[in-house]
Amino acid sequence: MSGTRSPSPKEPVTEALIVSHGQPSRPQAGEDHLNVLARQVARQLDGWVIRSATLAAPGTLERAIDACAGTPLVFPLFMTDGWFTQTALPARLANFNAYQLPPLGTLPELPGLTARVLCRAIERRNWLMEATDILIAAHGSPNGSRAARCTYRFATALRRVLPVRDIRTGFLEEPPHLASAAAGSHQQTVEIPFFAAPGGHVREDIPLALDSAGFQGVRLPCIGQAAFIPELIANSLRNASIRSEAA
Repeated sequence: MSGTRSPSPKEPVTEALIVSHGQPSRPQAGEDHLNVLARQVARQLDGWVIRSATLAAPGTLERAIDACAGTPLVFPLFMTDGWFTQTALPARLANFNAYQLPPLGTLPELPGLTARVLCRAIERRNWLMEATDILIAAHGSPNGSRAARCTYRFATALRRVLPVRDIRTGFLEEPPHLASAAAGSHQQTVEIPFFAAPGGHVREDIPLALDSAGFQGVRLPCIGQAAFIPELIANSLRNASIRSEAA
């Protein structure tokens, strides 16, 4: 059966599985991080069962779906709708009853919520909004443009709700590379990683690129660490469940 099969409309869906890429070099660390998030989301959804699994830990995804009593909603903790959400995850779900939702980075509420985080960072420093730049650090892909397009759509939506001087985007895996995008940044620049979790790219690769560019601005945690993320995921699951009942 298809991994994109819709849930039965006969009764509400109250089971969900949050799936991320994980950390291939440290699979258990990725599982532990995601499990914490799943518990935070579960606290927002009374009566729901929220599980988690990474693609990097062998067999974890399949065991988690097997544990579900019905047709679970699968929430991809990815920032772009690229190869992992279009190909890798559906292939892993192909033999199960499961309904895959849009990934975190494409949710329409994300730019507005992120803008609030950036506004607070700017206001804490008593900076003028119109004199501040935003630098988005993203992954990108050397094998296609889908990831970059998702990132640019986010940046465009962010620009509509955040009246800063400029918003630039730099990638780790494709041009314009982060080091180039960060070069020449003035001190009144706020950098935020367009990443779902604080893995190796966030901990090591982004700081290395920023350091090499002499970046002197403010460095924020990745979007996936924002306090609003559990509630945002819970709302996405709740809305998907309501839609399945109305189908």
